[in-house]
Amino acid sequence: MKALILTADGVEDSEFFYPYYRLQEEGIHVDVATPDGQAAMGKHGYPVPANLKISDARADDYDLLVLPGGQGPEKVRVIDNAVKIARAMMDAGKVVASICHGVQTLISADVLKGRRATCWKGVRDDLKAAGADYRDEEVVVDGTLVTSRAPHDLPAFMRETLALATATVSP
Repeated sequence: MKALILTADGVEDSEFFYPYYRLQEEGIHVDVATPDGQAAMGKHGYPVPANLKISDARADDYDLLVLPGGQGPEKVRVIDNAVKIARAMMDAGKVVASICHGVQTLISADVLKGRRATCWKGVRDDLKAAGADYRDEEVVVDGTLVTSRAPHDLPAFMRETLALATATVSP
């Protein structure tokens, strides 16, 4: 199984590192794509490793997409290939996990109409305007889409993400 994390400078450090290490603990290969393929700087000053440029990533290569929050999604959502990847993975029914502001990439991909989802309260109006059924819950699962609100939701976010990923992907 392979996972892709799309991120950029300003990512909420905990929302990157918690999924990054949990996925690796489960034996899942994780690629991290940033705008320039170089390490990003987290919101709280931690360097975030990267091994791929967002423009070089391909949705077909991955089973799972993780979209951490913070200020990074503002930079990710304007990259055409990031939006293309999110749309392709949603359309293919692959597991897509978004926390906090990460949903902004899904909003730009126009894939949330009629879907149940949650996010950071500061972007909930954008989520609703995109046609989603906003829920103020620690984790919302709608098909293969997993969303959560904030760092304090990370345990529920990863519990549901891992359960769904292992149930939907054949070894």
